[in-house]
Amino acid sequence: MDSKKLEILVTAADLGSFTKASEVVGYTQSGLTHMMDALEREIGLPLLRRTHSGIQLTEYGTKLMPEIRAFLRANANLENQIAALKEQAKTTIRIAAYASVAMHWMPEILYRFRRLCPDVDVDLRMVDHALEPFELLDAGKTDVIFASRQPGFRCDWTPLYEDVLYAILPRNYPLHGRREFPLEEFAGQEFLMPYGRFDMDVNAAMRQVGVRLTAKPAYVDDETVIRMVGRGLGVTMMSELMIRGRTDDVLCVPVTPRTSRRMGMGIHPGERSDSVHKLLGCVLEFTKTL
Repeated sequence: MDSKKLEILVTAADLGSFTKASEVVGYTQSGLTHMMDALEREIGLPLLRRTHSGIQLTEYGTKLMPEIRAFLRANANLENQIAALKEQAKTTIRIAAYASVAMHWMPEILYRFRRLCPDVDVDLRMVDHALEPFELLDAGKTDVIFASRQPGFRCDWTPLYEDVLYAILPRNYPLHGRREFPLEEFAGQEFLMPYGRFDMDVNAAMRQVGVRLTAKPAYVDDETVIRMVGRGLGVTMMSELMIRGRTDDVLCVPVTPRTSRRMGMGIHPGERSDSVHKLLGCVLEFTKTL
């Protein structure tokens, strides 16, 4: 049965006039009259009584009206539920993450999330420098970020992991059995500064001990910097996530005093959509295994 015709019937009955009803529903009076005639033929009962003063429900119309109203409410609820499910089905979460996080964390996190929310799409974007995730979040161009905490940006922040920093040295570097590398020892050496504003983390560590680096910017990816160190072209410092799986040709020694990046997940302040909340749950379960 056509719910639109029933909606118009209810409107006309409530207003007591085809003229008034036509103004509300946007049909001409003649068009509305033809529609009600068609509804009565479809049902097989007279529903409206036409008089000089307007219209009234017949005995049949009066008896059917409670059920018609209940049907329209149920139909509206059904349509709202369908719309909500369609909206959920086309939800996309935009994620911006450091390359190291995208490589080592996101495959497992997204695997877990897809099993939990198979109808939610994820748009994963690797960023070029340390501040970019926060800039994208501020601009509304991403929904979730994975990065190291940076001052001056507002977001709801969940700490996840202390990403320890290592000295990256040529294989023949004279450590003399030491298992740690003092930050002061970087002074005076040719330091290959990793790309992507990682200099903020490096310089923050050096300020703790008063070291001024002889830094040479390297506008290449992390793996290339590590290979340059392996060929004796300098030394550098990177986090555990940045060097994972790339250390065959170099020495990797924790620095002292112990230094790390505070990795975490950021979202817009106050945002807690169901899909983002479930993603956070997957992330927290995953980081328990690290």
